[in-house]
Amino acid sequence: MTAPALSDAFREAFRCHPAGVAVITADPGENPVAMTVSSLISVSAAPPTVAFSLSARSGSTAAVLAAGTVVIHLLRYADLELALLGATPGADRFGPAVPWERLASGEPRYTAVATWFRARIIGTLPVEGATVVTAELLEGDCGTPPGAPELESLIYLDRRWHRLRETADGSASLTLMDEDYRDVFR
Repeated sequence: MTAPALSDAFREAFRCHPAGVAVITADPGENPVAMTVSSLISVSAAPPTVAFSLSARSGSTAAVLAAGTVVIHLLRYADLELALLGATPGADRFGPAVPWERLASGEPRYTAVATWFRARIIGTLPVEGATVVTAELLEGDCGTPPGAPELESLIYLDRRWHRLRETADGSASLTLMDEDYRDVFR
């Protein structure tokens, strides 16, 4: 397989590979930054360690890496607006309409997100077009969503936002976030 063909196959495979959605916030000292990622993975439970990829094309990557500590927000379907905000270049991610605070240690945290962790960057691996970051969790809160968590998830698949929802027979199915649908959970 040629390099362009392999690259195309890679893009197609990961376009169809669902991923959870997180927002990373940090402040290297000048201004807070935020970015949406779908690459967050767990690495170890003891000590609790995660990894994620930061695109070299993002204007926030250098600031996140310079900060040394970050806040990782694990998003639910109710947090779609925040996911969009963190993915929109040039958006005011910490404006007056966005509920956030600074932790005692100084990092910015979105207060509407129930599950979040403050983490210390412990390693980076530069690769072509990105930097893979490993971070050890230092503190946080694992908020419990109402109902079943699998029905509250925000999922990125096929370059679009989705949520799980309950069907009439009680099973879960994916629903595009921009489709008109009846919300069965509220």
